Amino acid sequence: MTAEEVFAEVETLSGGHPITVSISGGNPAIQDFTNVIQLGQGKGYRFACETQGSVSKDWFSALDTLVLSPKPPSSGEAVDWSIFAKCVVSAGSKTQTVMKIVIFDDIDYQWAKTAAKRHPELQLYLQPGNPEVDPDIPVDLDTNTNRLLWLIEKVTGDRWFTPRVLPQLHVLVWGNKRGV
Repeated sequence: MTAEEVFAEVETLSGGHPITVSISGGNPAIQDFTNVIQLGQGKGYRFACETQGSVSKDWFSALDTLVLSPKPPSSGEAVDWSIFAKCVVSAGSKTQTVMKIVIFDDIDYQWAKTAAKRHPELQLYLQPGNPEVDPDIPVDLDTNTNRLLWLIEKVTGDRWFTPRVLPQLHVLVWGNKRGV
């Protein structure tokens, strides 16, 4: 799709009302959203992007918000912190840049503390991970709530008051259903 076609779909979905458009899913930084962002901003739309921080793009500086969500050890992936730092620099001072880490276990939690020390300039958000990803398996809200409570108790027990702990709202609302 061209930038014009993408933005036309955004306008259709928003009813023409300027909203914040969230660019996410997979690794959106592998695409060039420069023209989509320019078209939208010309009509009053705002833009946020959530990406893992493994690809740095110049268009990050045109965003209103950049959420860098490095993959913790439980993902089986390794973070290249030099590229992550380039993402922060690419965003510049105009873009609100934050770090979000999804926590599945104690190892991820300890890793998040180290990640936060690498980038103390970034507001940190922690979310308990949803271990079930099968769209046919309903989310157990009791388990999800217990995981959130576990993470809150870890953070407060350690007297680590800088991160904000939030649930994964999309999991609470839509469960494991995949987006379109």
